Amino acid sequence: MIGSLQCVVLDCADARELALFYRGLIGGEVDRPDPRWALGDDWSTLHTADGPVLCFQRVADHRPPVWGDPARPQQSHLDVDVADLDAAHAEVLTLGATLLEDFGGARSWRIYADPAGHPFCLVRKAS
Repeated sequence: MIGSLQCVVLDCADARELALFYRGLIGGEVDRPDPRWALGDDWSTLHTADGPVLCFQRVADHRPPVWGDPARPQQSHLDVDVADLDAAHAEVLTLGATLLEDFGGARSWRIYADPAGHPFCLVRKAS
């Protein structure tokens, strides 16, 4: 095991609005303070009673997915907590992941694609 699931992130036009929608649907607490994320206009969270966290990420010029249309597929990714970002980096590359973006140590995460092209992030676990 390389890490543990931190959250599922959904792209959207309005992060808080979508967090409030999902709170109405499944319950939970919107934008609870959490050292893993900075909240704001571009990022909102929903901590559910059962434990999983949904995160909502504002994307400029967001175009919603259209079910069944490969030109407009689903828009979400997984964030995976890891204790050691460099060690996890080596392990996921061995598993077949592709590095999409590395911030040169300026951020606590890196972006990868799984072998089928789905994006995911390795995130240094908050201490």
